[in-house]
Amino acid sequence: MFHPGVNISMVNQFSKNTMVEHLGIEITEIGTDFMRAKMPVDHRTKQPLGLLHGGASMALAETLGSIAAHSVVDPEKQYCVGLEINGNHIKSVKEGWVYAVARPHHVGRKTQVWEIKITNENDDLVCISRITMAVMDKK
Repeated sequence: MFHPGVNISMVNQFSKNTMVEHLGIEITEIGTDFMRAKMPVDHRTKQPLGLLHGGASMALAETLGSIAAHSVVDPEKQYCVGLEINGNHIKSVKEGWVYAVARPHHVGRKTQVWEIKITNENDDLVCISRITMAVMDKK
C-alpha cells in the first residue's frame, strides 16, 4: 500500500533535526498495511511527576500517522497534513520504551484516517489515537 521507495532508512533520515529526532522517535518497521515506531520514556518525554507525558504520546501518534499517510501518496503530486487527532491515555509508563503501530481505517483521494495504538514493553495498551489527514495536491 505504501509508495514504492519508502523504507525505514529514508523515513528516519527525513526526521533529522526535527522534534521527532529530539524525542527519540524512530520508525522500526514498515509492513504491507502498517508502520511501527518506538520512543523512549526518559527526560525528554516525561512530565514532572515522572510519567510519560500525554503530549509525547500524541507527538508519537501524530508522527507515525503522518509519515504513514504521506507514504501512501505520490510525493511528486501530493502531500498530507493533519486535520484532527485525538487520543485516550489508558495506562501510565514510568520508564523504558513505548511502541506504536499505525494502521489505516480509510485511505481516500482527499482524506485518510489512521489508528495508532501505543503499548509498553509488556504489550499493555498505553494510548489509542486516531488521526485524520487531508491529502493536498501540490501546485
